[in-house]
Amino acid sequence: MLEAAEKQIYKRQLLTDFNSRTNYDQGKFYTPVAKKLLSLVKLGKGQKILDVATGTGIVALDAATIVGSSGKVIGVDISTGMLNNAKQKLVMSGLQNVEFIEADADDLNFSDNYFDAILCSLAICYLTNIPNVLYQWYNLLKSNGIVGFNAWSENAFSPSRIFREVAARYGIKIPNPNEPLGKLEKCHQFLQEAGFQDINVQTEQFGWYFIPDTHTAEELWVINSKNVFGYQVFQLLPNQLEKCRAEYVAEIQALPTTTQGAWCDAPIFFVTASKPISTS
Repeated sequence: MLEAAEKQIYKRQLLTDFNSRTNYDQGKFYTPVAKKLLSLVKLGKGQKILDVATGTGIVALDAATIVGSSGKVIGVDISTGMLNNAKQKLVMSGLQNVEFIEADADDLNFSDNYFDAILCSLAICYLTNIPNVLYQWYNLLKSNGIVGFNAWSENAFSPSRIFREVAARYGIKIPNPNEPLGKLEKCHQFLQEAGFQDINVQTEQFGWYFIPDTHTAEELWVINSKNVFGYQVFQLLPNQLEKCRAEYVAEIQALPTTTQGAWCDAPIFFVTASKPISTS
């Protein structure tokens, strides 16, 4: 868990990162992963849904179609840029049962026992205190309510792992965002400690092959160094930063390849659980 000062810096960088993502919906994973999560949660007509870190509303808008006009979906996000995109899509959709709210997902302010389901797609790794957040979600859910989220495997994305390893040689420690929930037993443990039951974790592979040439290596450096889990390299002096960049590019180019290219492993966990039925 981050200290107060560290948390403030982290949040500022998080906003810088996501407010700049103007082509977010064109990302490789966001839409297919969201649709897979929704297929597992099994929403119903008339339900009240909370979409945490809604981004551009990919999950929220699809969920709104499922729950219908008698239901309600609230999407929250810390990024104004993301929400502006979501609101534009909402206007175009014509849906009347969605509300987008700018809010910090680490500290939500809703009534307890209100939502039938809480969803969070490709975002739980950005929350600063996952055990506390899961406990919040438990309280916000109605009896027998469902939580659904996804989390990348601890060792997913070799280009990012290599980035962290190279940075560490220069004294820069970059957290692995996939470490907290990156193992099946950790998903079970955190949910059980928060009070959830009927925990189910499904694993799916979203990996791909890429050509590790100079152009791709340079692109991967930019992607990682702009990320909230990578910008720390800019603490380096210019000459050290350039050495770090060159070393990273060389390591990407040296990755083992097949006729299809270099493999980027990307297993993801789809996690669902329920709040016990109240006996009171």
